[in-house]
Amino acid sequence: MSEKEYELVELSNGIRVIHKQVSDTQIAHVGIMLDIGSRDEATDEQGLAHFLEHMAFKGTRKRSSFHIINRLESLGGELNAYTTKEKICFYASLLDIHVDKAVELLADITFNAVFPEKQIEKERTVILEEMSIYRDSPEDAIQDEFDEQLFPNHALGRNILGTVQTVKSFTRKSLRTFLNRHLNTEKIILSSVGSYSVKKIVRLADKYIKPIPHKNHTPQRSLFNGYTPTKREIKKPISQAHFAIGLPSLSIKDEDHIPFLFLTNLLGGSGMSSRLNLSLREKCGLVYGVDATYTPYLETGQFAIYFATESKNLKRSQRIVLKEIEMLKSKPLGSLQLHKAKNQMKGQMALSEESKNAMMLMMAKSQLDLNKIPNLSMVFKKINEITPSKIQELTKTCLTVERMSSLTYSPV
Repeated sequence: MSEKEYELVELSNGIRVIHKQVSDTQIAHVGIMLDIGSRDEATDEQGLAHFLEHMAFKGTRKRSSFHIINRLESLGGELNAYTTKEKICFYASLLDIHVDKAVELLADITFNAVFPEKQIEKERTVILEEMSIYRDSPEDAIQDEFDEQLFPNHALGRNILGTVQTVKSFTRKSLRTFLNRHLNTEKIILSSVGSYSVKKIVRLADKYIKPIPHKNHTPQRSLFNGYTPTKREIKKPISQAHFAIGLPSLSIKDEDHIPFLFLTNLLGGSGMSSRLNLSLREKCGLVYGVDATYTPYLETGQFAIYFATESKNLKRSQRIVLKEIEMLKSKPLGSLQLHKAKNQMKGQMALSEESKNAMMLMMAKSQLDLNKIPNLSMVFKKINEITPSKIQELTKTCLTVERMSSLTYSPV
């Protein structure tokens, strides 16, 4: 994506509009992203950001929940939302001839939600059920619990869904207080991808979003520090052993962010040819799948490796994982292997840009986090500059085995 392939306009209230015009689609992808997430919650507010995201669909000053749901679905469109540790996003996809309806509805649920008391009680039950589903799934539960282990006593370690106790305590006042305390129009993005011009989306923003009053609430986020590696094992009524190992890592603003993402992909990315998949599954047949993940945050990040296996194979699998990490430290990648890994990562990134909805969300997040949108050619340039010595350096400094924490779920 070249630098002129998207356009940025700032409204008088500080909300920014980003648009990328594409000619090969009849679909509009539009989203409103707020720089508010679960890490902004106080201890007794755990799960409140996610609860707010759900309640935005339950009624506004002029719409009931039924009318919100049917507004775009009746046109064949889709309306959705998600919450992360640093963001809340409401977004929609529909025929571009109806993009005005999408912008109006997104603005309505984002800024005019009224949080009806009856709906709060219903949604509380829904979220408690959602929490039960995650607890019953060891592959989900271990990753949530591992977050807490890596970031103890910090908001980054808390479950986005919250706790049973906190979810049961939320009221309309809780939602309004949280939103009013954190709403900053200078940290809100309206992102759009479609065949229409930037002038059209700005006209819609002027009509539906510009009237939102300027707000500049900037409560300070508690930064994470003081990590101490720990090892835990928990007995559970499950049939397989589940294992997670990792440590805090680089922030999204770190200059080695792209090379470290490359290292993670090389170790255990989505492809079947990752080093961990080849050694654990293809060569030894010990696991069905293995993942290495890197989640960057504002001032830190998280690196983790996760797999499930039979209990009798757990220690052998652990040794293989550590061996692969040590090999990357001691033995530089060959030129052919490095070349293939670069091509794979560039191909994956190019494929992800084929999803215009994913592109729209990426544009909003990048603008909020970095105040810019890295274009694909710049990212490719950084990937091409990665050397075997850089991989060795990052593995030695960022993947120190002695500093890693681990969590094991063992069958009773």
